[in-house]
Amino acid sequence: MQSLEILTSIALGVGLAAAVGLRVFLPLLVLAIAGYAGVVPLADSFQWLASLPAVATLGVAAAVEIAAYYIPGVDNLLDTLATPAALIAGTIAAAAVMTDLPPIVKWTTAVIAGGGAAGLTQGVTSLLRVKSTATTGGLGNPLVATGELGGATALSLVAIFAPIIALALVVLTVWLAVKGLRRLFAPRRPAATPDP
Repeated sequence: MQSLEILTSIALGVGLAAAVGLRVFLPLLVLAIAGYAGVVPLADSFQWLASLPAVATLGVAAAVEIAAYYIPGVDNLLDTLATPAALIAGTIAAAAVMTDLPPIVKWTTAVIAGGGAAGLTQGVTSLLRVKSTATTGGLGNPLVATGELGGATALSLVAIFAPIIALALVVLTVWLAVKGLRRLFAPRRPAATPDP
């Protein structure tokens, strides 16, 4: 495998894994459809992802997950459940597209880069939802859910068709999110009173 192909497969895996942090099942559905259509080659042990039963199952799971995030209270509960699920699904998504790599390299990269990207994305969005719940009483949470859905869809598609761009977007988005969260969660300073 050439170094550009290795970089591309890693970028594809990290892009999909970061999208998994936004919605667990939707990026896996996109990957399954791309595998079924022959657009993305899958590692031998992940050929099951390219089957019609996998596409159908992931389609139902994605639809249920998307709908559930629009139910007040359920969305915060889902974040608790989605965090460990995102780590696992991010690792699987990354490993599935890293073909022709030695197993130790593939799984180490999948766990660190894939699971790490999914966990980081999931953590940032969970904090954003907590802040939205606290400041709007949950009324702003559907807006957060819509942003996550759009982000998961867009990032999954970009990862499939332009993996290097997806990797750059992941890095940029994480940088902006960390910067924004620092500002969002920074303690407010009391207004300065003028001297008499």
